[in-house]
Amino acid sequence: MSKVKSYMPVVLKIIEEKKPHAILDAPSGNGWLKTMGDNSTEIDGIDLYEDKPEGYRNFHSSNLEFGLPSELPKYDAIVSCEGIEHIGNPSLFLESVFKHLQKGGIFVVTTPNIWYPLSKLKYLFCGFFPSYSNLIGRMKPGAHMHIMPWSFPWLYTFLKMAKFEEIKIYEVDEKKPKHFIEKIFGFPQKIYCKSKHRKSKTKEERDFWELCSTPQSLYGRRLVVSATKKS
Repeated sequence: MSKVKSYMPVVLKIIEEKKPHAILDAPSGNGWLKTMGDNSTEIDGIDLYEDKPEGYRNFHSSNLEFGLPSELPKYDAIVSCEGIEHIGNPSLFLESVFKHLQKGGIFVVTTPNIWYPLSKLKYLFCGFFPSYSNLIGRMKPGAHMHIMPWSFPWLYTFLKMAKFEEIKIYEVDEKKPKHFIEKIFGFPQKIYCKSKHRKSKTKEERDFWELCSTPQSLYGRRLVVSATKKS
């Protein structure tokens, strides 16, 4: 049994509400999506450095740097947990995800969030975000290398460029803000987002700034985001 991490129950709830017939798990890792979720759902997996998880229908050993394999079918849902921060070409990956979703299908992605106040302070003083350290001399394929930092606005932009719609951010069960000092340093950004929301001229702008100003976006250590293929 996988150790339950904060994003897992959120992802499972999204999938349960959508009730997909077939899911692609990319990267599939140890296969927690199957062991903790609905065993009746068919799940295919992709991972370059892990073996086929128990209970998965099909499995592909493939490098996600080059996007999803073109021979894959279309799915009702594609899940990518703790993977996109390891990919150096996220646009190609997201475009291939869009291609392999059924119309009306949902994409769920989780990744570390670098927008919280203490993360910005570390970047100010060190030049690197938490868990995104200097990798020179330590770059090794298959190692735990975070190379692409993400915030909700950044992820929203890439999803929009890949033609996704109905982009949502979900609250994760974690203390927000984690430290009292983050209330102080996070307050200006919260005011900024609220101001941009008030000045928005379109519904899309208003919706975007409302999502940016959520506690999870401003203070959370984890992002859980979904997006839909409408056409």
